[in-house]
This record gives sequence, structure tokens and C-alpha cells, in this order.
Amino acid sequence: MRDAVVEHVRDALLAAGLPDTVIVVDDSVATAATAAAVLGCEVGAIANSLIFECGGEPLLILASGAAKIDVKLVARELGLPKIKRATPEFVLQHAGQPVGGVAPLGHPVPLRTILDTELARYPVLWAGAGSHRAMLSLSYAELARVTGAEPAAVR
Repeated sequence: MRDAVVEHVRDALLAAGLPDTVIVVDDSVATAATAAAVLGCEVGAIANSLIFECGGEPLLILASGAAKIDVKLVARELGLPKIKRATPEFVLQHAGQPVGGVAPLGHPVPLRTILDTELARYPVLWAGAGSHRAMLSLSYAELARVTGAEPAAVR
């Protein structure tokens, strides 16, 4: 059975002019460590799509799986109000995707997005594709282009 959210992410990739690189695996890839183990890549090549609440609005930070985001640094460097962890309900409302499976694209409306500059070190990045079992691959340049993200240090 096909997952409608994953299919929507596939459609968003194609609409952005990228190939359909979505794969669905048997095991959960809801964390960077499990995704890296299943995919056989470095944890740093996993582009976590993390949604935070910032001034009542969603903020998507695409961060290396090897990074612990310093939200105070991000807020200070970008002149943002306090960034706080979003609830799973807030994430689902704004991303249309569950925590642990959030993709960098395919949201109901475009989200302000920050892109971890550390991800540029990897030729191939893997990101969630709308479920705990789906991932997609793309380059740093492609990720920056399709998300319109602001590059920034996040740690």
C-alpha cells in the first residue's frame, strides 16, 4: 500500500525538477543514527528536517545528523526571536508530515528554512521523505535550491 504523504513528497521532488530518489525501507529510519545504519552512510550525511517554533511560526532547520543544533546561536546570528522545540501536533500541522519523517519539501505552504552549512561536506545527502520508513537523496546544492534555505552555522 502506498503512503499518500510519501507520494506527495515524490511529487514535490519531481515538481522541483529533481529525480524521484525516494526509497522506502522495512525498518524505521526516524533517527539519523538508524537512517545512517540502514543506508550505509555517515550520520553527518543525514539531513535532519527539524521544525521549531519561532515567534509562533514554524522554522525548519535542515541539520546534519551529526549536529546538535544550538538554537540560541541560530537565533542570535539570524536576528530571530526565541526558537523552541515544536510539539508533534505543531509539526504535523505545519509540515503535513510526522515527526521522525519530515521531508525538506512537500509541506502545505513553504516554510522559512535554515540549512546547516556543515552538510556541504557530503556529496550525497539523505533526508526524510514523509514517513518513518522513507528517505530521499539529493545534493547540498539541490537541497538549497528546492527549499530556498538560508545557509547558516547551526552549532
